[in-house]
Amino acid sequence: MSGFPDPKEAQVRQLLEGPHPPVPAGLAAAAAARGARLLRRYRALRRFGWALLFTAAAAFTVWAVVTRPWVTPPSGVSPPLEGW
Repeated sequence: MSGFPDPKEAQVRQLLEGPHPPVPAGLAAAAAARGARLLRRYRALRRFGWALLFTAAAAFTVWAVVTRPWVTPPSGVSPPLEGW
């Protein structure tokens, strides 16, 4: 550090120590309403995501039970005949 005062720091200190600007009257109510709206949207999206995940899991389970992908398909070639 060079020991010289930082002009930006002096400006910030002056702004913090000076008179604060007036706050609009409905600012707190508007912020609370916006926060409630965002919270409702977040909850709705989360519920939709869980419902989508549950539906996909159920569809996968039904598909697996119907098609049984773990069973090997029957061979199209008959075994060789021996002992004729």
